[in-house]
Amino acid sequence: MKKTLLLFALSVPIALAGCSHPTYMAYQPPPPPRLYNDIAQRGFHDGFDAARHDIQSGRPPNLEAHSKFRNPPVPPPASEDYREGFREGYHRAMHEVPPPAR
Repeated sequence: MKKTLLLFALSVPIALAGCSHPTYMAYQPPPPPRLYNDIAQRGFHDGFDAARHDIQSGRPPNLEAHSKFRNPPVPPPASEDYREGFREGYHRAMHEVPPPAR
């Protein structure tokens, strides 16, 4: 009787542990560095979103694969600022964001 009770007492917590439901956590992108101008901040957010999409899709990290990095949606004089922001946002998302729950 004691063995049965002990077995039951040990198996209940193990059985209940398997009943937990996954928790989903929304993650907000970090703010871009204050030194960035408006165009670089836009690039930062676009890069962050691009990296999150790559992570969720299981793609390897590759800046060159994104059309917004190759052909920035800004006037030519500002394209390097946009790319710098995109690069930083992409890097931050790849290295600081927790992986998505599966």
